[in-house]
Amino acid sequence: MPYAEALALQRSLVEERRFGRIGDTLLLLEHPHVITLGVRGDGGRSHILATDEALAARGIEVFEAGRGGDVTYHGPGQLVGYPIVDLNPDRRDVHRYVRDLEEVLIRTARDYGIAADRVEGLTGVWVGREKLAAIGVRIARWVTSHGFALNVNANLDYFSLIVPCGIADRGITSLSRLVGRPVELDETAERVAGHFANVFDFSSLAT
Repeated sequence: MPYAEALALQRSLVEERRFGRIGDTLLLLEHPHVITLGVRGDGGRSHILATDEALAARGIEVFEAGRGGDVTYHGPGQLVGYPIVDLNPDRRDVHRYVRDLEEVLIRTARDYGIAADRVEGLTGVWVGREKLAAIGVRIARWVTSHGFALNVNANLDYFSLIVPCGIADRGITSLSRLVGRPVELDETAERVAGHFANVFDFSSLAT
């Protein structure tokens, strides 16, 4: 799904959720090559290492996403999750919400025999000094949007176009690289959805 289309869909679903017209929803999708900026400082624009001309030549768009965090890359082979969840009344804790998203991804990595974890002071899910999944969220009136990006079988060379999340001294990895074989996106999406339902204590999950 093109990034602009996903942004519009999220905004629509956030309004629907706010007025109780839909239940909590998790979008799991894949984007064409795109670089997105957060809301902190310059959004991470200074951490884009390629010129506008070089990005355009490769068909890579740049979007101001309106989420937390710094610059990040999305592209084929990366599973992007956008939870549209009402945290009212008993989950109104931003740090807990982010830790819960990390837990979903840590459990998913564990399914593949990967010991992923958190790093104190940094957001996301890590394997050693390499980031496996990035997290950047938006919460408005306690309804969430944006979310996480898990590298499944993405071409990691594209991350060289940016300083991912503004962190220069750490690397990027993927499930496929860590397990030494291609991992299918659909398979991973099913695992992520199951762990999301469990961590967020949803008694049923429609797909």
